[in-house]
Amino acid sequence: MAKTIYVINGPNLNLLGTREPGIYGRFTLADVEKLCRDRAKDLGFEIEFRQSNREGEIVDFLQEARARQAAGVALNPAGYTTTSVAILDAILAIELPVIEVHITNIHAREEFRRHSYVSKAAKAVICGFGIEGYALAISGLAALTEKRG
Repeated sequence: MAKTIYVINGPNLNLLGTREPGIYGRFTLADVEKLCRDRAKDLGFEIEFRQSNREGEIVDFLQEARARQAAGVALNPAGYTTTSVAILDAILAIELPVIEVHITNIHAREEFRRHSYVSKAAKAVICGFGIEGYALAISGLAALTEKRG
């Protein structure tokens, strides 16, 4: 049984804590990583934690998750949510469960943020729970792994 979950973060998430804290909060990406590692450890999993501002690198991370037979992926595509057919195609190609995560409720924000290419291939979508959404995604992936195993 695969014991690694990839957590992949898209553009500008490296600025968490300082970028629009009224919208995204004061937690940093390092706080998100700690939360993910702690939740995964409690569930018997390890985390590969990644962030990139480049679309192609996110595609590479998704393909790496497949090649390393990860249990699944928690993906916050950030600004690529509404634009990236390449990330959608990568999710379809890797045949791993992917849970889309957003810190804010994208459906309660600007109209353009309400459309997600990623959602078309994601197993589930978690939004609006702040950084706790990442922990929820890891729990969900662990549960899916148990069902598949």
